[in-house]
Amino acid sequence: MGLAAYLAMTGLLAQAPVPPPSGQGTFQIPGPPPETAPPPTESAKPAEPPAMVYAGKPLKLDQACTLEEVSSFGLHCSESDPCEIFLELSHLEAVGNKLFLTGNLHTEALTLQSILLVSEDAGKTWREGHQRLRQSGLENIQFIDFEMGWISGHTLHTMPRDPFLLTTTDGGKTWRKKLLFEDGHLGSVEQFFFDTKNTGSMIVDRTQASETGSRYELYESQTAGDTWTLRQVSGRPIVPRRTRPAVAQGVRLRADARSKSYLIERQAGARWQVVSAFQVRLDDCKPAEPVKEITEKEPDPPSEQYEKQAAPAAPKPAGPVKPPTLKKK
Repeated sequence: MGLAAYLAMTGLLAQAPVPPPSGQGTFQIPGPPPETAPPPTESAKPAEPPAMVYAGKPLKLDQACTLEEVSSFGLHCSESDPCEIFLELSHLEAVGNKLFLTGNLHTEALTLQSILLVSEDAGKTWREGHQRLRQSGLENIQFIDFEMGWISGHTLHTMPRDPFLLTTTDGGKTWRKKLLFEDGHLGSVEQFFFDTKNTGSMIVDRTQASETGSRYELYESQTAGDTWTLRQVSGRPIVPRRTRPAVAQGVRLRADARSKSYLIERQAGARWQVVSAFQVRLDDCKPAEPVKEITEKEPDPPSEQYEKQAAPAAPKPAGPVKPPTLKKK
């Protein structure tokens, strides 16, 4: 039997690498096929909060009330001394069957968060249309058509400041926030009005008069609210050139003292019918205080002074021992 036949029978020849033809690259020992990585899986999107369904009873919004959040607002709320939370709704806008409500959540002395509520079925179900903005409130709202709209707002500390606009171009699905002034600016948007998609006017109340006595400012925009030009300054309220009707498209927002709620009503002939309602007072904020674990304390080691006092006195050393003597006394 030849050497090649013997190696083939023992399998050693099959394991030997076979060099490639000359001129066709570097010779490599063939290995196992590479493992294919599993396709990436999409991360699960956070579930949206369930829609609020109006069934004749005023709806009540939820408000997270943790000890950390309460402390961040400088509030002192506890189970023994809870803080009352209230909903304030400012304006209502109707765009076909869509309804938009602006407002804020607040205590008796502090504004907590802004609120934007949206219904796409004429008030039967509701959801929040924008994340809550900390220590802010949303006020006026206007849609020029089914897609483009604006909402005015400001931050609320001791005094209103840093006015801004929320703008949408997709019917309220998404909103873009834009500060009206680059630097810190006291005041709020008293009212605004757009007569086209691009042209609009706005009156800003500075809350307090400046050194020259001016407090109210009239601005105009030719860029859909992206930029504004100052047109008038006055110490007295400025009368707008154009205003919107108080009731738009046969809907209105009304505070009802009897039910302690806000009523959304739609006009039906000479009457107004309630289509939805929101409760003014929310659940009290009373975060539970963390439970302190009680652990048995190990006894302290005795102090050095105690050891000195407690230690028995050492016996006095005996005097020198005299050697015995034979002398008689």
